[in-house]
Amino acid sequence: MPNLNLRVTTDSDTSARLLNAMQAIDGVVHAEEVADLMQRSADDDSSSAGLSDDTGPGSHTLMIEADTERAATLARRVAEELATGEGFALEFTQPR
Repeated sequence: MPNLNLRVTTDSDTSARLLNAMQAIDGVVHAEEVADLMQRSADDDSSSAGLSDDTGPGSHTLMIEADTERAATLARRVAEELATGEGFALEFTQPR
């Protein structure tokens, strides 16, 4: 089965809308947000604590599993259109 891994930089509400859009696509058999395995430094004593990079939108990783290449291609297009329309960053990453 084809898999898509997406990384989006946006708020939680927009990430949830993208996830719902993925789940609504005929041929997508599984779509979920997965935990980000990259540890982030959140040291309150850091000289960069409180800067805009610390207070901006979050990063969300979504894993999409489709039953056909056609469904995976449609999911990719829907994600790209939503990213363009909503103005969030979208990156397709390699499945693990």
